[in-house]
Amino acid sequence: MKIVLKYQRLTILWALFVFLMCSIKISESVSHEPLFFPGFDKLVHSGFYFMLVILWCNGIIRQQKEQLLSYKSAIIVTIISILFGGLIEILQLTIFTWRSGEWPDLFADAIGAFMGIFSVILISRAVNYEKS
Repeated sequence: MKIVLKYQRLTILWALFVFLMCSIKISESVSHEPLFFPGFDKLVHSGFYFMLVILWCNGIIRQQKEQLLSYKSAIIVTIISILFGGLIEILQLTIFTWRSGEWPDLFADAIGAFMGIFSVILISRAVNYEKS
């Protein structure tokens, strides 16, 4: 267990950060700032889960000392990341009532997770191909 946590420290910290950011109360005036545009929220959701998957896969690759991520690990990471997003949306709907749990947010989470896993697979395969 200690070895797993050694390589997943950043992933755990990032997951806690995502949970915290998705549970805090945000003022309505923030969404009307000129810095934010329509769809900014969905972009942030995608970015959160893209980074979560990247960090998680990085920990797995470093732990196994291979440059490739197995497809089984990729599927597991993707599914658990999307379930984490779904859990946060359910919590926003039921417990964090000042936030709203929405299907489009979960869809953005899934898109970010898929983009992250695609990037990891593509880059790890390219690095492995270059070495051979």
